[in-house]
Amino acid sequence: MLRIGMAQINPIVGDLDGNGQKIIEYILRAKEKGIDILSFPEMAVCGYPPEDLVFKSHFVKNNIETLHRIIKYADGITIIVGFVDSDREGNIYNAAGICHNQKLAGVYHKMNLPNYGVFDEKRHFTPGKKPLVFILDETIIGLNICEDIWIQDGPTAFQANIGNASIILNSSASPYHIGKGKLREEILTKQAVDNGIMIYYNNLVGGQDELVFDGGSMIINQQGKVVAYGKQFEEDLIVVGAGLAPALSGMQEIIGAGFTPTLLLDELEEIYQALVLGTHDYVHKNGFNRVVIGLSGGIDSALVATIAVDAIGTENVVGISMPSQYSSHETQQDARRLTENLGIEFLVVPIRGIFEMYLNTMSQEFAGLSADVTEENLQARIRGNIIMSFSNKFGWLVLTTGNKSEMGVGYCTLYGDMAGGFAVIKDVPKTLIYRLAEYRNSIKTVIPEGILTRPPSAELKENQTDQDTLPPYEILDSILEAYIERDKSSEEIVMLGFEPDTVNRVIKMVDTSEYKRRQSSPGIKITPKAFGRDRRLPITNRYSGKVGGA
Repeated sequence: MLRIGMAQINPIVGDLDGNGQKIIEYILRAKEKGIDILSFPEMAVCGYPPEDLVFKSHFVKNNIETLHRIIKYADGITIIVGFVDSDREGNIYNAAGICHNQKLAGVYHKMNLPNYGVFDEKRHFTPGKKPLVFILDETIIGLNICEDIWIQDGPTAFQANIGNASIILNSSASPYHIGKGKLREEILTKQAVDNGIMIYYNNLVGGQDELVFDGGSMIINQQGKVVAYGKQFEEDLIVVGAGLAPALSGMQEIIGAGFTPTLLLDELEEIYQALVLGTHDYVHKNGFNRVVIGLSGGIDSALVATIAVDAIGTENVVGISMPSQYSSHETQQDARRLTENLGIEFLVVPIRGIFEMYLNTMSQEFAGLSADVTEENLQARIRGNIIMSFSNKFGWLVLTTGNKSEMGVGYCTLYGDMAGGFAVIKDVPKTLIYRLAEYRNSIKTVIPEGILTRPPSAELKENQTDQDTLPPYEILDSILEAYIERDKSSEEIVMLGFEPDTVNRVIKMVDTSEYKRRQSSPGIKITPKAFGRDRRLPITNRYSGKVGGA
């Protein structure tokens, strides 16, 4: 009976030596446990997605050289490992190699290349033409990659029904968004039942720029029952005897066939862990040690600071308060209480004097003109300059604090609160911000109650609240979800029960803010459609789509 293992690992794009060493270490661990076949996620050698790195011939060559170093360890064990392959005609393939007896015994080229949402695989790869099966110890096994198993009547059906495979090994790099795990399980369950096969689905884990890969690898039997889950948002080694209950899961021995799969995280836990992992990996994979956050005493910066502490540790997070004459005593006190609760370093750099100096400098040119958004944005830009100065001086990465609701309608300032290196909550709507904060406080109270209950305000003028400019967030977020994530027209959104004037106003703000979003920091994707590589609209664009408009 074959003993099959899945190494759910967190590689780094382009770190061929580091990834190769990690793969070898997992191979050595697998040998100690008597594993016959060990699979790795999609493109484990080079990391995923490699994007235009694949157009560098030396990158492809170096990744193949790394593969051949790994092959030397394939003695007494069969290894399935993802890499970038090429042929004499110059075609580039998303590939998985079968390493056996210290030789490359076979190579499968991914047949179905996703080219939607965050995926650009048709730009980078040539599709494979042939399904692949191989035989080990009289067991017929089909090998495919990620999207291949999502296609009904695709490679999986061919391998099972024509190739007589009883097991499918799928190496995947499927990025996270809310609801993705459930969707994967539904697809895999259907494939297992329809084709009478056992599926070993090995998913990548880790943060890569905007994307977070959540792991959650699965083993599904012929009846469509999940018999094992890999850990979510963590590296893992899942080891199973073919056709049996797991022999090992998350390094915990299982006795007999009465295995209960690891309980999956609930939705808020899942989202929070995605934000933590995405932040951790962006910081460390890009060579930073500490981060700095502008703390306003509001909910957004409080949540970002809390996520940062959970991601990289209290000692590596710095908060800076930059109060002006419009900053209330309550928000300043809550910012301080937050830092005390989190145990992070706290700096206070007032901006009132700088702001007044700017106003005096431009007083002649601005004489007779009423104060407006110019003066508000000036404060935000002063804060942006200050926090970037600390970044430059100490090498700290600035985490921006804008949420999806604000980014959606342009309620943010270029070169001000948008200044920074990574936007942790860029894809998190305001209403979800509050739910995540309450979830984190349910574990341990760190975010002060005043931050959770006070009406949100940018505090850039007297008695300001967000709702002076925006619809209530419950309404705004619902309209944004329909318009941005579901591409609903204004008429369709009105039919959902929203006022036409409100819908038109929100859509106009979204459309006219595209130029701002194009200049924003990358941020973690957690919804089905995030700003950035998920949603690519022209900046210069006169299409309106207004209710009742031409």
